[in-house]
Amino acid sequence: MRIRATVAAVSGALALSAFAVPAAHAAAAPNVTFSNVKVNKAKVMVVGTKKTAVTVTYTLTHPANVSIAPDKLGTGPILYRGSSLTDRTAAFGSDEPGTCKAASTTVANCTATMYFRPTVADEIANADAGSWNVGGVAVTAGGAIKWQGGLGTTKLQRASKLTVNAAPEPVKKGKTITVTGALTRADWQTGKYTGYVGQSVKLQFKKKGASAYTTVKTIKTTSGGALKTTVKASVDGTYRYSFAGTTTTPAVNATGDYIDVQ
Repeated sequence: MRIRATVAAVSGALALSAFAVPAAHAAAAPNVTFSNVKVNKAKVMVVGTKKTAVTVTYTLTHPANVSIAPDKLGTGPILYRGSSLTDRTAAFGSDEPGTCKAASTTVANCTATMYFRPTVADEIANADAGSWNVGGVAVTAGGAIKWQGGLGTTKLQRASKLTVNAAPEPVKKGKTITVTGALTRADWQTGKYTGYVGQSVKLQFKKKGASAYTTVKTIKTTSGGALKTTVKASVDGTYRYSFAGTTTTPAVNATGDYIDVQ
């Protein structure tokens, strides 16, 4: 379940919704500490138009007399925006508490799964792409809550696609080649890929027998993410478009299109 919390939300609503524990707050917050939190193995989270699972691992340190049994203590990761967890403006939580395995009498290694579900109401919006802070939350069976923020940062990005087509083929040496294509990215609200407009994309060429591409020119995407430019045919080789990526969208290269120059 995706959870969005606002500053106006009641204290602890995020954790209580995530772990389904009673709404009692009189007890002292659990004396536990989160560390070594790794979201998606410390890689950028890239989500397309389908449900995507992201694994989060973390270390939980606790007093020897504190039980980490599932019916005693629920813990999990939180991704949040804002200056702190208590001052958060938005947040994501895991569907269920993490699964913890004792490494010693005071340390446990835990794993939780976060799900991102495009097109599901109030789950994930295009505006959620970008940087997020990482934190953790622990909730006792009695409803006492411990928040811990400042555990790192991570990025959530909209998956991208890039195409290329060079024509005509074959082509006579010295004639004009038209290279078209399109840059699109996942629209989490419609469940489709839509054009990424106004982005700089490199047209690259790899001569037959060469091992690497070189940049021919840089152009910008137009309506619908369309790309179109022309070059003069010189030698056999492969054309592709290459996009360097942005904060919200990952880098992507088109599958090359080979041209036979006669």
